[in-house]
Amino acid sequence: MLRQYELVDLVKSYDPDADEDALNRAYVFAMKKHGAQLRASGDPYYSHPVEVAGILTKFKLDSASVIAGLLHDTVEDTDTTVEEIKGLFGEQVAQIVDGLTKLAMIEQKSVNNKQAENFRKLLLAMSEDIRVLLIKLADRLHNMRTLHFLKKPEKRARIARETLDIYAPLAERIGMQAVKSELEEIAFAELHKDAYESIKARLNFLREQGSNLVPRIIAQLEKDMAENDIKASVSGREKSPYSIWRKMQSKNASFEQLSDIMAFRIIVDDVGACYQALGIVHSKYHMVPRRFKDYISTPKPNGYKSIHTGIIGPENTRIEVQIRTQEMHEVAEKGVAAHWAYKQGAKVVGRNFRWIRELLEILEQASNPEEFLENTKLEMYNDQVFCFTPKGDLIGLPINSTPVDFAYAVHSSVGDTCVGAKINGEIRPLRTVLQNGDQVEILTSKAQHPSTEWDRFVVTGKAKAAIRRYVRAYKRDQFITLGEQLLEKTFKGENLEFNEKALVNVFPNFEAESIDDIYAKVGEGLVTAWDVLKAVYPAYKQSKLEKVVKSFKMPGFGKTTRKTKAKGEPLKIKGLIPGMAVHFAGCCHPLPGDRIVGIVTTGKGVAVHTIDCKQLEKYTEEPERWLDISWGEAAEDGPHVGRLKVMITNEPGTLGELSNLIARNNGNISNLNITNRTVSYFELLLDVEVKDLKHLTDIIAALKASKAVSYVARAN
Repeated sequence: MLRQYELVDLVKSYDPDADEDALNRAYVFAMKKHGAQLRASGDPYYSHPVEVAGILTKFKLDSASVIAGLLHDTVEDTDTTVEEIKGLFGEQVAQIVDGLTKLAMIEQKSVNNKQAENFRKLLLAMSEDIRVLLIKLADRLHNMRTLHFLKKPEKRARIARETLDIYAPLAERIGMQAVKSELEEIAFAELHKDAYESIKARLNFLREQGSNLVPRIIAQLEKDMAENDIKASVSGREKSPYSIWRKMQSKNASFEQLSDIMAFRIIVDDVGACYQALGIVHSKYHMVPRRFKDYISTPKPNGYKSIHTGIIGPENTRIEVQIRTQEMHEVAEKGVAAHWAYKQGAKVVGRNFRWIRELLEILEQASNPEEFLENTKLEMYNDQVFCFTPKGDLIGLPINSTPVDFAYAVHSSVGDTCVGAKINGEIRPLRTVLQNGDQVEILTSKAQHPSTEWDRFVVTGKAKAAIRRYVRAYKRDQFITLGEQLLEKTFKGENLEFNEKALVNVFPNFEAESIDDIYAKVGEGLVTAWDVLKAVYPAYKQSKLEKVVKSFKMPGFGKTTRKTKAKGEPLKIKGLIPGMAVHFAGCCHPLPGDRIVGIVTTGKGVAVHTIDCKQLEKYTEEPERWLDISWGEAAEDGPHVGRLKVMITNEPGTLGELSNLIARNNGNISNLNITNRTVSYFELLLDVEVKDLKHLTDIIAALKASKAVSYVARAN
């Protein structure tokens, strides 16, 4: 543990103007406040904030940050107040400590919820002052270094998983490679001990086998540079066990198949010398295809700059060479801390970082902490695809990104109104996967809205959050409309007055804050209309007529058709409000011509069933869920799915004859499942797209006439 004078000397070594008195007072204050508290290791608790402060001196942070590091646990774990810290150490230190304290004071039931809420608060705090993140990373780094002292394996695993999911990516985002690597190593050793030990053993074996190989390669590269009058320093290192393991996982490769277990850095004076050094390396050694990356021309979002190339290097060894300037090397190792601005009293606001702004947008759009955590994890992964706008602006995206991801990366409003995309001048589908160097032009329309289909192929957290937010708002509007109609119908059926004033009085019963909240809960099926009626009129008893589902008016048979369902167009069914959330039940697959009934289902709106569906038995005691509906008139037929149970002979060509028969009768097989197979027969379930009930009946008749088909009937 650092002693008081040692800590002060460390700060003054890089900042001679540091407030020595304040540093001394903070050290003593932390030691007194934490008093006799002990850590799991048995050390005095104040050793932790002292070690955190020591880590911050390695980042060469200002004295305010180091003081905040010393005090970061005092408000949470002792009787110290933020006002007390403000009076003793100033406004700046108090704000940082307050931001850090709020992260720890979480009172949530679920562990995932707690993790998500913790990260949300960290994001808000670091958006105002990036020092909050730097101190939190130092805090986490020291906790990981002492992780082995925790007795409970599940607690160690939870902390290690959280470190890999959140803190290591955050360290990488601000370019702090050394911190990121150490966090990953300790977490990897905890979560995957066997894999960690195996890779370490292999690295030790390689080190023993070629104990002088690395120095020989370094000497040869230095000689190559000197012969071409390039002033350079060369160093070599092994890749970390975690980065090796991750590459083995992503490439599905063995340890021996990896080509860049050893990496060598060539550090030169300026950018021009970087490209000269690259020319020398490529002219003398064979380059490994697809292993060249120029991060000087196109830096990573965290500011990282370097040239990476894979070569068959000295002594015929496959290695990776990184070429950069000394300034680039400082940024690569220390990230944000490498170009610190606090010595002049400037404040680095987190919102200045584009990736933090994007995470804040996700925060605004997420419906719950878990969704926010999921989307932000997506957003923090490495950017690997670089594309250009028509004006030449560079947009970094994760691998497998699409034009919709690109549109949301440009601006949320561009993503929301995206209707198409030109990739390298050609109009391409929105689900097209973008490649490095693509020029992307987004086509927009004010009439366009996000589609639920987009959520299936977008990969960025920002795009997913925006699409889900729109879908939630759209569904809520549908549920509100449906809920209002159901309430009016229920109250009217009981000859009771229905008005919104009465609903205001029952808000507490349903944890509602507005009339729309009650409508939405009824429409979504979370609350029944009868529940609301009983809350408004507690003494009222339900009439016998409403209890009898059989008295419900059923629509008659008739040749009815439905208009082709266009994108976003509601189903053409009488008795439903246009735009209402509605879907066909998968148990009975209703078709135009069937007698149908609507059932309000929890979270899904209205489910359309055939009147003879066995699933309706579950709702006989809930008449308030039933809706009187029928097929609407339409000018054009549209595809519906009918399900058939078919038995065919097990002979060559029978499956082909089956599909040909359906096709000749203008049907289309959308799904096929073999449910049973014997030596003589196959039993199948077929989903067939048809116009209506008559169309399906015609197909059944055609199949019955075939020698290949032993049995066919509509599945229910």
